[in-house]
Amino acid sequence: MAWRPGDPPGRRTALVRVRTDSGLTGYGEASPMMGGDHSLLVTRDFSASLTGADPFDQAVIQDRLLHRYIKLGPEGAVTGALAALDIALWDLKGKILGLPIHKLMGGAWRNELPFYASVGGNAERGVDEMLRVVEARWTSEKPAAIKIRWDGDRTRQDYDIPGDIAKARAVRDLVGPDYPLAFDANNQYSVGGAIRVGRVLEELGYLWFEEPVQHYDVRAMGEVAQRLDITVSAAEQTYTTQALVDMISAGVRMVQPDIVKMGGITGLMQCAAICFAHGVELVPHQTQPGIGHVANLHLLSTIMHNTKPAEFADPDDRMLPGIPNMPRPSGGCFALPQGPGLGLDFDDAEIDARRI
Repeated sequence: MAWRPGDPPGRRTALVRVRTDSGLTGYGEASPMMGGDHSLLVTRDFSASLTGADPFDQAVIQDRLLHRYIKLGPEGAVTGALAALDIALWDLKGKILGLPIHKLMGGAWRNELPFYASVGGNAERGVDEMLRVVEARWTSEKPAAIKIRWDGDRTRQDYDIPGDIAKARAVRDLVGPDYPLAFDANNQYSVGGAIRVGRVLEELGYLWFEEPVQHYDVRAMGEVAQRLDITVSAAEQTYTTQALVDMISAGVRMVQPDIVKMGGITGLMQCAAICFAHGVELVPHQTQPGIGHVANLHLLSTIMHNTKPAEFADPDDRMLPGIPNMPRPSGGCFALPQGPGLGLDFDDAEIDARRI
């Protein structure tokens, strides 16, 4: 889905619609990598298996399809496609029963969820420009916390550690000594570089240090986590529960799987149980402005020990033509949708007009 003419792949949305013979439609969203093309290609092949299936069998459907296409993954395209399908089936179940997804999951602990402003693109910004962007989000959105993301070139390890530290200090000076801050390195440091930066972040009172080393180097991620006092988080690029357990076993105590990558709502429910059993914080990654974001709010509302705010990435109104009642931030929080399923209204004519 290209919501605006000329949208590059990173700005596109991979939507999946599942229709029932009664006329109801469930909507899901896949991982946005490569504009979602990789997942939608797999989703196309799911169709034959879904014809005649019962949407209340969403867990059976997910496992059956995962193992049918296991040799294409199990990480990446297949898991992202299954996430979209799973969210759509939960949306359908809610619409059939006339209940919001959080009710189907056992109930919400809270109907308003605080968020943190996730401010990306800082690898290429100078200190002054970064501060302007951070301050604009801080003053306009009133978030409960701010995370500064680097989004840099992962092939340039330890490229500008002094500059990164200077940016971290400048943001702390901007917001004051007690405001909650986080730092997302986007995998750009060596173990030694990560420890050097992490020590400064500890001094500055940052709450967590996200993916300091390459996500696939689980041993290195665990070493950094165990050698620093600051909470090290990881797993936004983890696609299976087994890989999540490996990350926890390595020593990571805050994990961030993503609902549009980790098997949708069913997958994140499994992650929540694993984290509860291991005494680990679950703080899901979420950068999608539409269905993924709302599905994540439903999931987060049902977690008793919800220790951190929800992620709200760089604001974007591009999905509003197709989803006019998208939740908006207000007073540092998002209100939990109360309508059936996701609680979203979809304008299929607008969505179809933007299909690629």
